[in-house]
Amino acid sequence: MKKIEAVIRKSKFDDVKKALHQIEVNFFSYWDVTGVGNEKEGHVYRGITYSTTDIQRRYISIVVTDPFLEKTVEAILESAYTGMVGDGKIFVSDIQETYRIRTKEKGTDAVN
Repeated sequence: MKKIEAVIRKSKFDDVKKALHQIEVNFFSYWDVTGVGNEKEGHVYRGITYSTTDIQRRYISIVVTDPFLEKTVEAILESAYTGMVGDGKIFVSDIQETYRIRTKEKGTDAVN
């Protein structure tokens, strides 16, 4: 099992959610987060410089079985992409064990 964590633009969240549902990844958690990116200069709008160092993003956490890993990552990559600085990051890590509290199932049975 793998844990996929993605930090994406808030404006792309609906596209990512739709792409995940299309590949039958129907359960995941998400949070609104603020981060600091690589961009150091602010944007100027009507003569006023606005700081872009604090970036509003959406953080998504998904646990999938190994066969779902590649297509889940690909769905996020494709649907979150704009080609501009700040599209986000995806992190993948191993999960040692999973338990479903209600049924006390464990392992891959607890994920699906």
